[in-house]
This record gives sequence, C-alpha cells and structure tokens, in this order.
Amino acid sequence: MKSLVLAEKPSVAKEIARVLGCHQKHKSYIEGPDYVVTWALGHLVTLAEPEDYDPKFKTWNLEDLPLLPSKMKLKLIRETTPQFKAIAQLVQRSDLGQLIIATDAGREGELVARWIMEMTRWRKPFKRLWISSQTDKAIREGFAQLKPGQAYDNLYRSAVCRAEADWLVGLNITRALTCKHQAQLAAGRVQTPTLAALMERERQIKSFQSKDYWMLRAQLGSFQAVWRSAAQPDGRLFDREAAEALLAQLNQARSAKVAQLKTTEKSEPHPLAYDLTELQRDANRRFGFSAKQTSNVLQRLYEQHKLVTYPRTDSRYLSSDMAATLPARLEALNVSPYAALVKPLLRKPLPLSKRIIDDSKVSDHHAIIPTDERPQLHTLSADERKLYDLIVKRFITLFYSPFRFNETAAIIDIGGEPFHAKGRITVDAGWKAVTGQETTAETDDDEEGSAGDEPTSLQSLPPLQAGGELKDFRLQLHKQATKPPARYTEAGLLTVMEKQHLGTPATRADIIEKLLQTDTIERKMNTLQPTGKGAQLIELVVPELRSSELTAAWEQELERIAKGNGDAGAFMTRIREQTSVIVRQVKESDVEYKPHNLTHSRCPECGTPLQEIKSKRGKRLVCSSRECSYSRAAEPALSGKRCPQCHKKMEIHSGKAGKYAQCRPCNVVEMLNDAGGGRASKRQQSHLAKQFSDNVQLSSSLGDALKAALNKNED
Repeated sequence: MKSLVLAEKPSVAKEIARVLGCHQKHKSYIEGPDYVVTWALGHLVTLAEPEDYDPKFKTWNLEDLPLLPSKMKLKLIRETTPQFKAIAQLVQRSDLGQLIIATDAGREGELVARWIMEMTRWRKPFKRLWISSQTDKAIREGFAQLKPGQAYDNLYRSAVCRAEADWLVGLNITRALTCKHQAQLAAGRVQTPTLAALMERERQIKSFQSKDYWMLRAQLGSFQAVWRSAAQPDGRLFDREAAEALLAQLNQARSAKVAQLKTTEKSEPHPLAYDLTELQRDANRRFGFSAKQTSNVLQRLYEQHKLVTYPRTDSRYLSSDMAATLPARLEALNVSPYAALVKPLLRKPLPLSKRIIDDSKVSDHHAIIPTDERPQLHTLSADERKLYDLIVKRFITLFYSPFRFNETAAIIDIGGEPFHAKGRITVDAGWKAVTGQETTAETDDDEEGSAGDEPTSLQSLPPLQAGGELKDFRLQLHKQATKPPARYTEAGLLTVMEKQHLGTPATRADIIEKLLQTDTIERKMNTLQPTGKGAQLIELVVPELRSSELTAAWEQELERIAKGNGDAGAFMTRIREQTSVIVRQVKESDVEYKPHNLTHSRCPECGTPLQEIKSKRGKRLVCSSRECSYSRAAEPALSGKRCPQCHKKMEIHSGKAGKYAQCRPCNVVEMLNDAGGGRASKRQQSHLAKQFSDNVQLSSSLGDALKAALNKNED
C-alpha cells in the first residue's frame, strides 16, 4: 500500500516528492513507488458564508444580526475547486493506505489539512510530518519519525476555535457597524485593540504640552560632564532664572575637582536567537522592512532556498536534541563573508548555556536559525541577503563570549555642585565582534523623550585620579524641550502587540496590513498612525472590543486548548455570548459616523457626495452610498502630449466627441483621435520611413506620395 502525502504548496510538494523518489508527474500530484504526493494551494476549504446558510443573508440587514449558526459549515473555495476535486479522487484510490499530513507544522497548517480531510471524508489512518526545515536531510529524518496524527488533535481544535471566533466576531461586528452607519467599517477581535493602541498613542501625542528646560554641562578638556543633584536627579532645570543663577554662581569657581571615581567591569551577554516577532522588529529598525515584507522574504529563505528553519515560531531558544546539529550548521557557514567569524568556533567545543538551549522555553518550534545547507549567496535577492545576514550573525553570536567593558563613573565637584560623567573602555568585544558596535537593545523609543540629557554616556575619559584638579573647564546652559511619545514604527507596534498578547507571531503582520488596507491606519515615513476613519471607528466600536484584555484572554485560552488544557466547547459558547452583547450595543449606540473623506463632488448617477479613497491604482472617487457602485479616478491620467504654451503634460479627459487632452492652466484642448493619443511622433515617423526605404521597393508615385505625407506631418 502507498501513502498519500498532502503538502500545503506545490513548491513544497515537489521537493518532498523528489526526496521520496517520486518521479511520475501528473497535473495535480506526483507519484512514486511508495508515495503519492499532492498539494493544497493554501486553503482549499473555508468556513461557509452567511448566504450559504440562508440566501437572505446575502443582503446586509441590521435586523438579521447577530448571525450565530449552531454548527459552522464548510465550503470549497471556488478558485481552487479543481485541485480539491483532484485530491478527492486520490482519496478514493484503494491502493492508498494512509495519509501523511505534510502541511506547515503549525496551527494554520493543521487546519488546512484537517478541513480537506473532513470534506473528502478521509477515514483511513493518518500521520503527521513535523519538521522545522525543508532540507533533504530534515525531510528524510521527518519521514523516518512520523508522528501519530491524533497527537495534533488539540492543535486542530484550537485552530477551529480561532477560525470560528474570528468569523463570528469579525463578520457580525463588521456587518453591524456597516449597516448602522451606512459606511464600509471593518472591525475584529485583534485588529480593533491594535487600532486602539495606535489611537491611545495619538491621544498622548496630541494632549502633550512641551515644556522648555535647561541642562548645565561642563566641558572639561576632552570630555563632558552633566550637572545633577539629589533634588534634580535627571539634571533638568525647568526654571530659566534658577538655571542662569546656578550658572552665574558656578562661573566664579576657579577649578574642578574629581570628587569620586569608580571603575566597574561589566558584561553584556549575547542577544537571544530570533523568533519571528523579534526578527520583524529588527528588520524594520535596520532596513525599514514592513512586518509582512519580512514574513514573505523569510518564507522564501525557508521554502525556496532551504537556508533557515521554520519561520512562524514564538520561541527564542533551541531544544536539547539540536545540540549535535550545531557544528554542522556552523560548518555550512564557513564561507565568505562568515568564515573568519566561524573558524574560531569550529576549533573547540561549543559553549552551550541555558541562554541557548532550554527545552522548557521551546513550544512547537525552536528559534529561527540557519540550516546545514551551504548558502549560495549570489542566488539571493538583495532583501533575502539582508535578512539571511541578520539570522546568520545572530546565530553565530550565540557561541561568542559576552561583551566585556570597563565603565568609569566620575563625579566632578565644581563650586560645590556635582557634575556626572561616564566613560566606557572595551575589554573584550566578545559577540560584538560579529555584529559590530551597533546596539541590539530590544526596546523602542516610544516614551517621553528628554531630548538627549545623557549625551556623554559612551565618551572616552582621560586618565583621572580621585582628588585630582581640572583647571581647564567651561560651563554652558543648553536649552531643550520635552518631547511627546514618538509614533509607533512597525517595530514598536509589534512590541505592543506581543506584550498585550494581540495575535500570534504568524498573524501580526497580516493584522497590520489589514488595518492599512481598510484605510484605518496609514504609513507616514517609517511610522504608523490612525486615519480620520480609524479615529471615528474606534469611537463606534464597543469598549469591550477595544480592550486588549479581551482578545489576550482569547489567545491564552486558544493556547490552552492547543495544549489539551482548555475546553473548546466552553470557549465557543463564550464567544457566541460576547458576540450577541457586542451587536446589541452597536444597535443601541447613538454615536454618529461622519465620513472623513467626503469631497465637494457629487455622484453623477445618484447625487450623493463622493468619497476619496486610496486604491492600488491611486486615489479614486467613489459614491458614498452603498447602493451605488459609481467610481472614477480622482486625478486625471496624463497623456504623452505637452501643452504648446507651458510644455507641461496634458490631462486626458472623455467627452461626447471622444477623448481629448487638456492643459487646465492654459485652457488648451486637443482631440485624441486614436488609442495612441494623436499622430505619430517624429521618432515613429523616422522609423516608418526607414522601414519602407530598407525593405520595400516603392514605385516613384507611391514613394513621392509617402514622402509628401511625412513632410506634411512634420510641418
């Protein structure tokens, strides 16, 4: 009997088939002596739509809500139905004795396979391939150690609960808000509290009142010191007169004295290996990658190039059974530009501490690290190379010693007042020899700033002695101002989502993209901020759904279900109850929605004001009435024609007589008589003449006529 292998994507299926010796290629599967390998196309099956329960639900009506089917139905995704039918036919084959689930080793991958099994009525035994990389070695070892399919039943229950909860909450709240306010308003159990976090930061920024303050600094030859006191430990003086009085007083001092001097040897251990969220944060900080961009590039490194392990992990540690594989992974990296960093590690046993290997902190998947495939760096795109470099260097740092340095703290007495200075001298670069001296601090600049009141923390200090005098000094006041919290970058928002348990590493990027696509938030430079629509939406949504506490509790319960400690039935009962409460509150709300993007233009079909929206093809004007489908470009397209007066490109318009080009400032209009937008250009004319003269022997009369026509056009 053969085994049917179900992969998630055709590309993965082809690699598995090759490793398993399957060479008979068919349209929807690949067959070999022992295996038949087929594939999904992502999801082939999804939850049924409201109209699948009752046709009347195709029309959105507030009175029909909430929609709470007692049993959720499944349906085929129309675009991928042919592939599903092909799998269904394979299922009927009598020579296939078991199914091997080889979809992505995670919650979503389990759901893909199980729903296909349910819709095809698979009743034979099944097993699970659970691997963390796509290398040939990992695939072979995975098939040699297949897991019982039932071992992942709890993971499947958790995935079903997540999908059904999102359907019930997201669909009902979105329909309720849209029907109530006659506008396209989308909300959900994760995206709404994420939007609320952005709105709260915006509120802090707008309510912030900047205050001037002064810092007193002393320039002591080659280094600086900052005044501080017990009453003002941060050194900020908000009273200008008091600051100037202190400066005048201390200007009378004739010398400065080293009152205290303390040197401490400190060390900084290597950063932890990457999980998906931390990698997304780092890529955003360093390269400006969006979270979604990082996910996409990482998936290619995992599937196509087989250079990294499973991407959608929330662990930053390795499991003990991986210890024996680490030297081979380092050996694979013994190529330029990593050879010089790796060779010292290969000469001795690797130092494996709890900071690297900790089974108690590894759930379904370990941290993201390189595989034992030797990289062909020239085959990677620029983005793939950047991301791979981050992962490789973070992996190499795991085996380097801590960064050690001597930190010297000095207190300089000037006129009886203390001035503080810090300096650092590197003793052993340790892991920073791999990454350079750039910071790896996993924090974001999103608290109130003090405009740099500690500019001298990393300066070099000259040799100092306690009690020694420094006669060469100059005092100066620096005026600064308090700053509001910064707007979130994607790195900062990912940190907030992680701390508040909003979504999972695998879903956070999609949540951010969904908020962007629904025009509730927007990117400005490298920051995210709510739009006018988002600001209103958060006021329309019930307070319960804005809170991160509710969705965090849901995520924690889903995790408990996945581990076999939660009750899926009780969870879904609570979801239905909460959905009913949320819909009722929307119906009873008296808050009004006023579209922020209404224009002064009116729809030519129904007279309703037009809204300006962003689309993939640029800005568009759409009718604000849900019953009307009118839409047009907000800005006219530009033609290749230039105005004969101002020489700017002319706009293309359509009128009763056809298309025409117009220069609005000069009010010059020219008809466009063909798809090319007018007569042939001089280059086209020249090319045409050359083509005829080179390839065709013209009669004298025809040649004369053509020449006359071309000359006329040039005139």
